[in-house]
Amino acid sequence: MRHTLLLSAAALAALSLAACNKPASTTAADATDATKAAASDAASATGSAVSKAEDATGAAVGATSANALGPHDTAAFVSNASQSDMYEIQAAQIAEKRSKNPQIQAFAKMMVKDHTKSTDLMKPLVQAAGQTPAAKLDDRRQGFIDNLNKASDADFDKTYVDQQVAAHKEALDLMNGYAKDGSDAGLKGGAAQIVPVVQKHLDRIKAIQASMKKS
Repeated sequence: MRHTLLLSAAALAALSLAACNKPASTTAADATDATKAAASDAASATGSAVSKAEDATGAAVGATSANALGPHDTAAFVSNASQSDMYEIQAAQIAEKRSKNPQIQAFAKMMVKDHTKSTDLMKPLVQAAGQTPAAKLDDRRQGFIDNLNKASDADFDKTYVDQQVAAHKEALDLMNGYAKDGSDAGLKGGAAQIVPVVQKHLDRIKAIQASMKKS
């Protein structure tokens, strides 16, 4: 027993000596690396919180616009409807590449297909109404795309799904509103055709969102 205790004491002494003899530069480097890692984690968490706040604000602005202006102003309706399709397609293309969730991958594939189809449906109706679709995303929707691209791998699926729930609520309000109160008969008919498609998308993405909360 005494021999074992002596060996243990010797081992502890050797470990202590090794630690004391560790170069100061190595210790300083380790501390610097740890500090940098902590700062990076903090910056990432802050950036994620800012992006979520921006998305929430953008969703609120979109909901207000879809309910207040789009249904009564044909130019506003056309601009928002065309940007909605553009945003959905761009976001879906990012999700197809980045998400590892089969449900989200399938949803994103459906988005590209269905929103390309709705763009093609509305194009002649927009021309007949003497309107011009938006050429690019506005700052609000571009912000959604930027935040989606900036999302970490761990946050990506939630960011995409949360954006999609808000975007489809907005699109549904926009289409329902113009189908009911719009001034151009052709565009009203087109909006009415798109309503059930958007409703299907909203139901599906809400189901995916619910399944993610359970897992």
